[in-house]
Order: sequence, then C-alpha cells, then structure tokens
Amino acid sequence: MSITSYIKNDLAAQLRSGQESPVQLTLDSLAGHYQVSLTPVRAAVAELIEEGLLQKGENNRLTVARPSGKRPRADHEPRSPEPPRDPYDDIANDLVQLSLSGEPVYLREEVTAEKYGISRSAIRNILHRLAGEGVLDHIPRRGWRLRPFRHDDLLAFIEVREALELKALELARPKLDTDELERLLELNTAPGSGRGKLCVNESLHDYLIVTAGNAYIQDFFDRQGRYYRLLFVWEDRDRDVALETMRQHREILTALLKRNWSAAKKALSHHIRDNHPVLAREQKS
Repeated sequence: MSITSYIKNDLAAQLRSGQESPVQLTLDSLAGHYQVSLTPVRAAVAELIEEGLLQKGENNRLTVARPSGKRPRADHEPRSPEPPRDPYDDIANDLVQLSLSGEPVYLREEVTAEKYGISRSAIRNILHRLAGEGVLDHIPRRGWRLRPFRHDDLLAFIEVREALELKALELARPKLDTDELERLLELNTAPGSGRGKLCVNESLHDYLIVTAGNAYIQDFFDRQGRYYRLLFVWEDRDRDVALETMRQHREILTALLKRNWSAAKKALSHHIRDNHPVLAREQKS
C-alpha cells in the first residue's frame, strides 16, 4: 500500500465512522500528523473530495461533507488500515544499488523526502540511521554524501572478515548449543513451493561472533561490517543467490551439528569468500 492510499483510507475510515479527526483538516497539519511531505497528502485529499467525504469550504478550507445516510453500526464501522511499512528498507536498498556505480553522490534532504513521499524530519532520521550503518557521510553545508562502492574495499573487508570469523568459530566451539544450531538450520530452509518469498536468515554469523565472546572481534563487525551487511542483504534479493546462501548456511550448520570442525571451517571460509556473484557482475558492468 502506498503512503497516499494509506492516508486516504485512514482518513476515510475516520470520516465514515463519524470520529472527530485527531488533527486539523489542513494540508500542513495532516502532513505533520502522518510524517510525510505535502505531495501524498494533497493526492489523498483530492481523492476524498472526489468521493464526497471532504469538501472545500470558504477560503478553500477543508470541511467534512455531511453524511448522506445513517451512521454505521459499531460492528460495521470501517477499520483504519495498517500503516505502510517503514520506508527505511526501500531507501537503504535503493542507495546501496546507487553506490555500486562507484561514484560519490550527494543527496538533498528535500528532494529525497519528496521522492519517497515522506517528511523532511522523517528522511533526516533515516539518513542519520544510514550514516550510522556506514552508507552515508554527512558533509557540513553540502548535505549527505553516498559512500561509493569500491571492489578493492570489499576484498580487503572479506580478507579480514574471514580471519576473524574463523577465529570466532574456533572460540565458540566449546559453547555451541545444539538446539540453537538446529533452530538456525530450520530458519535456512527454503519454502517448499519453489516460488515462495525467500528471506535469508543471517543469524548464524552473529551467533558465532557473539558466542566467541571476544570483544575485539565483535567491535570490528559492529563498526566495519554494517555497510557490507546492507550490501549482502541487497545481494540476497536475487533469488538464485538467496537459495545458494541458504544452502551454504545449511552446509556450515550441518557440519557444526556433526562436530565436524574441519568441514565447518572449510564451508564457512568458502561461504565468506565465494558468495558474491551479484556484486561481481555489478562491478564488471
């Protein structure tokens, strides 16, 4: 559901039920209430006017149109729709894809907010979150600069990641919990239909790092791994890559459950080094 549809349906539910609006019926007030820009509010209001639920009064002020029928019974009152999902994921994925051009790109809050139909305060919060993930840098008086993807940086990160995650596996070995490993194995099972939505579960890596109990390994992944974590999540949007990621996770977990440490180490090393075909294609194109 788009943000425009959500605003329209939410207001329509309130108007049809006879509820008093929680906010003044002005474009600015509605935009502030829904934490969006004026664009989706204008579109939603225009549709509500066309449907006869709102009307423009004197000085173009919005007023509630008089209902033509009886007020609906309580058990038939229209329900407010579920709010749309957090736009953070869509914005993060779009910016990760844009970063693959390898060029620094500057973002303006006003233009970006307008593009996604949200308020400037909302987009500012999201951009701050992405800066914390290492995707953006805030440049005084110039706005936000997108971190460009560099293939050499990825290779350097993978080299260090492999060394530290294999060390984490070694440290975690005596503390691994069979029930938790079986749970992670189940989470990495593809849908039986063959075309169902895939959601790759990456908890295996966090489990090994946390269970290792080494603060310096944890610190590296907390500070340096955030940007690449988003890159890998974006990469897993490719269905074939997602299926291969899940297969490799299961191979690692199966070896851990069998306490076959050499096989687990080999599978983990292969998974870290050789599971980035989408990024490799993007770099070549």
